Amino acid sequence: MPSDSGSELQHPRRNLGNRCRSQAEKFVKLARKDPERMIENLQWGEQNARQAILHDFTDERNWHTLAHIKKLLGDGEGMYRVLNEVFTILGREAKNLEQLEQVNMLDVGVELLAASLTADPLDADHWWEIGQSGDMVGYLEDFSARCRHLDFRDQRANIIFGRRLKRILKSGRDDLFIELVQHLLAHRPGNHELWLELGRLHEKRSEWEGAWLCYDHVQQLLPHSPVRDSFRERLIQRMDGEWKSPGLDTRSEFLLRMQVLAESASGEDTEPVSEVELGADGADAEIGLAKVDVDELELQDLLSTEDYAAAFFLARRLVATGEGWAAPYLEQARDGLQIDED
Repeated sequence: MPSDSGSELQHPRRNLGNRCRSQAEKFVKLARKDPERMIENLQWGEQNARQAILHDFTDERNWHTLAHIKKLLGDGEGMYRVLNEVFTILGREAKNLEQLEQVNMLDVGVELLAASLTADPLDADHWWEIGQSGDMVGYLEDFSARCRHLDFRDQRANIIFGRRLKRILKSGRDDLFIELVQHLLAHRPGNHELWLELGRLHEKRSEWEGAWLCYDHVQQLLPHSPVRDSFRERLIQRMDGEWKSPGLDTRSEFLLRMQVLAESASGEDTEPVSEVELGADGADAEIGLAKVDVDELELQDLLSTEDYAAAFFLARRLVATGEGWAAPYLEQARDGLQIDED
């Protein structure tokens, strides 16, 4: 949705996105005026439209501009990639992705994009207004059902749905926020801003263990940010004495729950890895059967399939329980998720 000039000045990336989109639209006009250089101008327009999306992927006008240029270029494959990217941002819903395999992109790609963004807008306020204009209860029930099975591993999807969840929280629906936000955090555990939001909510509700677990996770992500230690100090002052942090069982259960939610992003049923016995000949009977560590096999399997979020929570749980050998796997998972201390 359009913003006023004062708002634009406060969002430099959005402002850059608007500039690039304006440039793209100018090249489209030039293409129409000069048929001999039409392709060249459209290509310049496409380049600027892509830059607009890089600066601000939440502005639907940037996507419409790029799709329009793709149609003018006759680039059906490019139109497919544009729609696929939008559907990735909207959580990679299977029924949406199936549509892409069944339609002629050049004939209906622009219309399909418009219909998708009208029904599922990128702007959180616009999304909320749609619910308010109808049956909000049913609207949120449908949204909740989607959140439980969508794939939020894409950082942009996490941002879009995170903003929607903040609108839900702002409306006073704390319990719904707490339930649904865990799906986003399981798929993208490095989203420290949402972890902080959840921790503050737990603290506000006097749910001390939940708050500690969230703040602890943030401090694990950002060791230079002592949010967990500050929370402990606040609690001790509040209670005029010692406060005991959640025990190992509680932390382990929390990390296991997040791991299970993370594994749901793959869309496949996962079975626990069973113990594997090394060796297949008679010599094993004489020297004894060596057991391969079940957890290590599971970590290797998760990392090999690039299920970094599930590997992250499993490795964190193992390290927390004293399994130091899992630390390198934790680092591999962090690298895969691109989690750093910035």
